[in-house]
Amino acid sequence: MGVMEERESFRSRLGFILVSAGCAIGIGNVWRFPFITGQYGGAAFVLLYLFFLVVLGWPVMTMEFAVGRGSGKSVGSAFKLLGPKGSRWHLFSWFGIAGNYLLMMYYTTVAGWMLQYAWKMLRGNFVGLQQGGAGQIFGAMLGDATGQLFWMLVATAVGLWVVSLGLEGGVEKITKPMMLALLVLMVLLAGHALSLEGGIKGLEFYLVPDFDRAFKQGIWTVVYAAMGQAFFTLSLGIGALTIFGSYIGREKSLPGESRTVILLDTFVALMSGLIIFPCCFAYGVTPDAGPSLIFITLPEVFARMIGGRIWGTLFFVFMCFASMSTVIAVFENIIAMTMDSAGWNRKKAVLINAVLLVVLSIPCPLGYNVLSWVQPLGTGSTILDFEDFLVSDNLLPLGSLIYVLFCCTRYGWGLDKFLQEANAGEGEKMPASLGGYLTYVLPWVIAIILVAGYVNRFFK
Repeated sequence: MGVMEERESFRSRLGFILVSAGCAIGIGNVWRFPFITGQYGGAAFVLLYLFFLVVLGWPVMTMEFAVGRGSGKSVGSAFKLLGPKGSRWHLFSWFGIAGNYLLMMYYTTVAGWMLQYAWKMLRGNFVGLQQGGAGQIFGAMLGDATGQLFWMLVATAVGLWVVSLGLEGGVEKITKPMMLALLVLMVLLAGHALSLEGGIKGLEFYLVPDFDRAFKQGIWTVVYAAMGQAFFTLSLGIGALTIFGSYIGREKSLPGESRTVILLDTFVALMSGLIIFPCCFAYGVTPDAGPSLIFITLPEVFARMIGGRIWGTLFFVFMCFASMSTVIAVFENIIAMTMDSAGWNRKKAVLINAVLLVVLSIPCPLGYNVLSWVQPLGTGSTILDFEDFLVSDNLLPLGSLIYVLFCCTRYGWGLDKFLQEANAGEGEKMPASLGGYLTYVLPWVIAIILVAGYVNRFFK
């Protein structure tokens, strides 16, 4: 056992806000949110999404921060410290630890794709691209096992290097300018997209309510999609945000801090649509879902755009920042959990986790080539699909349910203690009058999301 290091803390409140937002802001904000917004009725869907962010995301995020600040520990030790003596809440620590490792087992691969595409754009690989050429480039990238492993290792190495420098000297120092640059890049890209001839049609498709489009999908389908996006976009339930709560003081109340993080996350999601839809409509391209939108549709748009090489490079640099901010934030959580649980110093925790993270991450990039015969969720599925299913459809909602039950029932930390911790400091408070909703309604809503996720995946 090494010597336990003194607890680190953020240098500034802005650092806490931006690093926490970096953890929540990810690739799903950029390629999933704009598509489902267009699919489910534009502004009609956005309003539902914002409603569920308030009633679902805000309280659960506040709970994660409160557990972290109340214990001064990561999810690896927090439940043991705060739970009643003799209770078994501490077993959730293993669940949270597994969730963080699982998330990084595939997220480093996707972050590697972003780094690779930024490099391809910069080198001019898409200049003069013929129709269908982007699909061939993407397919060739997935089929290249050596290239896939290389870029996954680059993403992992960068993340580990940042966390090895410490919370203040690494995570905060590097994430702050990266997040600020991400926000500036978004405004720049959105301004350019809206200036394109025909771009306004994309804006109308995106933001003008189209109730016919929404009702065509079925009202409950739209409601569930809004609930799911509001819930999953914040990466709640695996303790990824608990660690940042443990690094902050009691000067500010936690509901206000949660609101600020959620506003930043939502700003990035909304701005992504302002970039993508005007570009697609200006060049007569129908936006598709998932990876094809980012890696096939948009490169073809940039190839036809004046100055497309520059704008394409800026877009994928922005995507690198969005993905690497999550990698760095979750790596910091993994390192902190190891330090809390094993008593190791940061250097030892980073070295041992470097080996673990690399070994665990290898199957995902190979799932598109050497291991493409492994199809865990049926024909055509990949190892990435399976790992994402375990995290998004299982660990996130189950973990969030556990946080709610722990914070709001007498069998756990308890509603009074949670509210006392959450409301300590200046700023917005969580009213005690919400106690009934938090204790008796919110758990059922999360349970519905969990069950509906399985129904959508296996019974549609």
